[in-house]
Amino acid sequence: MSGATFETQRAALADVVAIPVTPFAADGTVDQDAHRALLRRLLDGGITTLTPNGNTGEFYALSPQERHLVTELTIDEAGDRAVILVGVGHDVPTAIASARHAGERGAAMVMVHQPVHPYVSQGGWVDYHRAIAEAVPGLGVVPYLRNPQIAGARLAELADACPNVIGVKYAVPDAAKFAAFARDAGLDRFVWVAGLAEPYAPSYFSAGATGFTSGLVNVAPAVSLQMIEALRAGDYPAAMKVWEQIRRFEELRADSSSANNVTVVKEALASLGLCRRDVRPPSRPLPPEERAEVAAIAAGWSV
Repeated sequence: MSGATFETQRAALADVVAIPVTPFAADGTVDQDAHRALLRRLLDGGITTLTPNGNTGEFYALSPQERHLVTELTIDEAGDRAVILVGVGHDVPTAIASARHAGERGAAMVMVHQPVHPYVSQGGWVDYHRAIAEAVPGLGVVPYLRNPQIAGARLAELADACPNVIGVKYAVPDAAKFAAFARDAGLDRFVWVAGLAEPYAPSYFSAGATGFTSGLVNVAPAVSLQMIEALRAGDYPAAMKVWEQIRRFEELRADSSSANNVTVVKEALASLGLCRRDVRPPSRPLPPEERAEVAAIAAGWSV
């Protein structure tokens, strides 16, 4: 299948790639009604690319059945209003089963979570992604790269074998490394998504990214869209004005090695009455003294 076949998917990656939260009900199960309402809010806010089962969706805290449920809810609620990029991972058979499920339900792409195996070789990284990509040749495949040891040439090697590998969610917090990696892999060959969201988007866009992921978008879609519009126009001063606006919120999420990454987003949504603040271990809800600051930030965005 030629790369041109994936034109729609490539365009969807060059955008705000929203990572929806997974809201939980009082009994601890996935709150399906709240989930649909939050998805509608994103869609109504102008978001057209959604990633169910991303890290902000607490991927690693969901059961296999819940991950399939979240995929189905998202595809059903979005209809033709958004392109769906489903997060898959864990062992190879589990990732393949999830990818096939996503394709059967109508998703256009899968994002492959970085392997969390403690021993990852460069060749093994290629083998892992190749096994998944070859199992779903009709889906666009987007590796989620957090490992600074993987070389750009390895991504090129993967795409030589699997032309459906069309983009990369790059989440190594080093803009110079990103610039080099993208050029070693092939800058124009892939869609480069800044995988560390709005705080890194301006520096990564300056080096060749054309999309960025966002968890903040759950709270304030207009803010994320403001940033990508500025970046598309090459207006870095305007993008940095948005950056200044979201800085404290993102610092709270990044604190203590991102311990409260999801917690802060859910706390903001809870302060707006949109879902419960509950998160699953190993995340924890914010202590009461920090909730007020998050609520004040969310209220200040006039959402």
